[in-house]
Amino acid sequence: MPWARSHLRAALSLAAVPARGATPEGAARRGLSAWPAPQEPGMEYQDAVRMLNTLQTNASYLEQVKRERGDPQTQLEAMEVYLVRSGLQVEDLDQLNIIHVTGTKGKGSTCAFTERILRNYGLKTGFFSSPHLVQVRERIRIDGLPISPELFTKHFWRLYHRLEKTKDDSCVSMPAYFRFLTLMAFHVFLQEKVDLAVVEVGIGGAYDCTNIIRKPVVCGVSSLGLDHVSLLGDTVEKIAWQKGGIFKHGVPAFTVLQPEGPLAVLRDRAQQISCPLYLCPPLEALEEGGPPLTLGLEGEHQRSNAALALQLAHCWLQRRDQQGIGKLRVSRPSVPWPLPLAPVFQPTSHMRHGLRDTEWPGRTQVLRRGPLTWYLDGAHTTSSVQACVRWFRQALRCSERPSCGPEVRVLLFNSTGDRDPAALLKLLQPCQFDYAVFCPNLTEVASTGNADQQNFTVTLDQVLLRCLEHQQHWSCLGEEQASRGLWSPSSLEPRGPAPLQLVPHRPHPCGTSSLVFSCISHALQWISQGRDPVFQAPSPPRGLLTHPMASSGASILREAAAVHVLVTGSLHLVGGVLKLLEPSLSQ
Repeated sequence: MPWARSHLRAALSLAAVPARGATPEGAARRGLSAWPAPQEPGMEYQDAVRMLNTLQTNASYLEQVKRERGDPQTQLEAMEVYLVRSGLQVEDLDQLNIIHVTGTKGKGSTCAFTERILRNYGLKTGFFSSPHLVQVRERIRIDGLPISPELFTKHFWRLYHRLEKTKDDSCVSMPAYFRFLTLMAFHVFLQEKVDLAVVEVGIGGAYDCTNIIRKPVVCGVSSLGLDHVSLLGDTVEKIAWQKGGIFKHGVPAFTVLQPEGPLAVLRDRAQQISCPLYLCPPLEALEEGGPPLTLGLEGEHQRSNAALALQLAHCWLQRRDQQGIGKLRVSRPSVPWPLPLAPVFQPTSHMRHGLRDTEWPGRTQVLRRGPLTWYLDGAHTTSSVQACVRWFRQALRCSERPSCGPEVRVLLFNSTGDRDPAALLKLLQPCQFDYAVFCPNLTEVASTGNADQQNFTVTLDQVLLRCLEHQQHWSCLGEEQASRGLWSPSSLEPRGPAPLQLVPHRPHPCGTSSLVFSCISHALQWISQGRDPVFQAPSPPRGLLTHPMASSGASILREAAAVHVLVTGSLHLVGGVLKLLEPSLSQ
């Protein structure tokens, strides 16, 4: 890959080098006091976010948790100490009427459905989620909207100064990034007097810092799979044990249908602490006798998330004696189930409209822009990528075919952490992409102008080398396919009229040309070729089209009647793409 490596060198030469000592690492060496903490009046949002970034990002937090997990009780006790130092007691959180949700895939979508349903009842909702896509304040929402920059700034500095004043020699003055935001969310929700808070677990459940919640109203577990295996365990059963750690004595919990092994683990965890655990019936059961339910989120897999959300909302309303919801009745199935079946009920109009009106950017999201259609899904586990592929292929089958001219399919991919990119890329091969594009989760080569997009845990050369590895995996997978003869014409699904032929003889055995770009902006410039009416690309950097493949591909992309772009592999990648394609999200 001589072009890719030369491109890496060029990208590194374009990277902005911060002044000596001007990074969080430099601040850590000199002590956090070296970062000026101006007084509350006149604080700017970006100042608050820059200070927040010095408290470690998620990757560093993961490493810290790995080191400490030998004594999980100590972790939760440390979080409780931070809570007390911030001015709250654990008992104060009971006022929030919390819905606590964990899972491997779909937990964020489940939370979004649940919050939207309950907001339809006229309730004031709080919603804490992670990660953010464009701005960190997205993680803390009131009535479905991210808190304002002013509110974020006020609460950030109030909490920061409180923790600074209460530090002593026996403790670290500041919690890590995610812990700080969790504390801040609790403060915001209490001070804004929400009627309920939907709280999404960060990682796992048992040892997650959100698990200081003592008395949630109801808990939920979405679909389970393998993710964060170095932290949570290398089997789904071990991960199920972690997820079941959010169960509380006497608090109802609901889960969707899981494989037999992890479902048995959840059942045992619930029985050990007398937690009533119910299995959600499929959405079809709740649709019987009424019109089909319309979901605001695309993809067949969202039906499972919606079924769980309906049970969580129904249970919350019932336990809080809202809107005349009747007493919980456990269904009596005619066949034995591993768990009691959750009630089958007729969704109310508020529930129906809530499901229909749910918005959750970056998850099975479609943006249609002239000849370009962007398919955005932050799938990053094997099971979620499988669901993403089903959704994308179904969307292509339902899309309007151009009357003339070729269609082009482009994959924009990145993967981070301890995930297996080769396994994820292999799942994406049936989509038959004409181009595979790889880039890091950086909107620009230098992101110093926007604190929300900064990540100090990796260097530019590290993330670019990872992209080159992704490209190598893609090429190797293609060679394996070619050796098995899977690229014969009869093996390809119909592509509509005028299918794209890159060249008479494909340049790579995998049938896909692949490119690596140094940032998302450069990748989008090449993919869109100025044809997206919203994306305002700056002048392309020198050398962007010097490679023959990039130059010839640019001509094909400019002339294609339709260009379908799937962006997946990382929610952070999707967030960077959304920042550029939807500028309003940054305002």
